[in-house]
Amino acid sequence: MTIRTVLSILSVDQFEEDLKAAIDFCGAHGAHLNALVIALGAAPLIGDYNVISPVWIEERQCEIDALSQKTDEIKEILERSEISCEVQDVYTEFAWVDEDIAERALYADVVLIGRQAARDEGLRKRIIDGALFQTPTPILINRGTQAMNASSRSVLLAWDSSDEASRAARQSLDLLKQADTVYVTMVDPMARMRANGEEPGADIAAYLARHGVKVQVDRIAGGGRSADQVLRQHAVDVSADLIVMGAYNHPRWQQTIFGGVTRSMIEESTMPIFMAH
Repeated sequence: MTIRTVLSILSVDQFEEDLKAAIDFCGAHGAHLNALVIALGAAPLIGDYNVISPVWIEERQCEIDALSQKTDEIKEILERSEISCEVQDVYTEFAWVDEDIAERALYADVVLIGRQAARDEGLRKRIIDGALFQTPTPILINRGTQAMNASSRSVLLAWDSSDEASRAARQSLDLLKQADTVYVTMVDPMARMRANGEEPGADIAAYLARHGVKVQVDRIAGGGRSADQVLRQHAVDVSADLIVMGAYNHPRWQQTIFGGVTRSMIEESTMPIFMAH
C-alpha cells in the first residue's frame, strides 16, 4: 500500500517530539499530514436538581481555550515545514475519543502514535480502539526509548500465516520496500497445507520479493519462551528499527484476561511497531 495520508494523534499536553516525528515521516514518504490535537475533558458534574456545575463549565472553557492556543502553535510549526498538512482539534470526553479518532482514521493510510501520546496509557488505548477496531487503518506506535526514524533500514515481519499478519504485510509494503532487509520471522512454525505450506515462510517471501522487498526468512525455535519474547529478542539480534505484525489474532477479552502477543508487544517493546487488524 502506498502511504499518501498520515493521521498523527497529538496530545494537547505534550506534542513537540511527536509532531517532529510526524513531519519527518511525511516528508520521507511524500505524504499529507493530518495532525489531530486531542484534549480530554472531564464528564459534566451534575449537582442538585440536575444542574450542571458552574465550576465545570468554567474549567471546560479554560481547557478549550488552551486547546485552541496549542493548535495555533502547531499550525505555526507546520507552516514552516515543507509538507502538505492540515490541523484539526478535538475537545472530547474519554468515553468518546475513540469514535472521534475512528471518524478521521477512515481517511488515512496509517495512524501515527508517537512516544508522547503512547506514554498516556488511557489515550493510547482509546487510539488503538478507534483506529484498529473501528476502521481498517493500521497504526504505527512508538513506545521505544528513541524517536521514530522517518524510514527503516532493518524490519522484522512477524509471520504466522494469519489474516492479520497478511494484512500487516500488505499495508506496510511502502515501508518494507525501503528497508535494506526484511526478516520474515516465524516462531516454531509447522509445515501444514492450510497454514504455512510445505516450506514455512516461502510463500510470503516470494510475494514480498515480487514487490521488490529484500527478504530473509528466519524460523526460530521458541525454546520454552513466549512468542513475544522471541520476537523482541530477534528484533534486537538483527538490529531491527521497526516491527511489523498483525494485531489481536484472538479476541480482545482473552488477551485482556490471559495476556497475549499483541498486548505484550505494545507494553514491552522498545522499538516502533506497525500493526494491522
